[in-house]
Amino acid sequence: MTFSLSDLEQIIAQKAAASPEQSYTARLLQNGGKEAAKKLGEEAVETVIAAISNDRVELTKEAADVIYHLLVVLKGNDVALSDVLGELERRTAQSGLAEKASRKR
Repeated sequence: MTFSLSDLEQIIAQKAAASPEQSYTARLLQNGGKEAAKKLGEEAVETVIAAISNDRVELTKEAADVIYHLLVVLKGNDVALSDVLGELERRTAQSGLAEKASRKR
């Protein structure tokens, strides 16, 4: 498979530039992207339900929805996927428990 999250990020950027009447992505991002953030939350809950239900097919679909909506929220907040990947790379330099302990409370 050659499709990547970077490919999806580029597609979202293109669709975000379209008119909200023609693009679901643009519609999610109008009015400051609040709709995109709400939709991300809804999709996250649906993903949890699918995981708890051990429904592999639904979990796959809902996970795709979460990833798409997360990238839309990142676009709406001008956060590049590369920044998120950089943060993940930074965190993997230490154990997860050590990383959590180092966070400010």
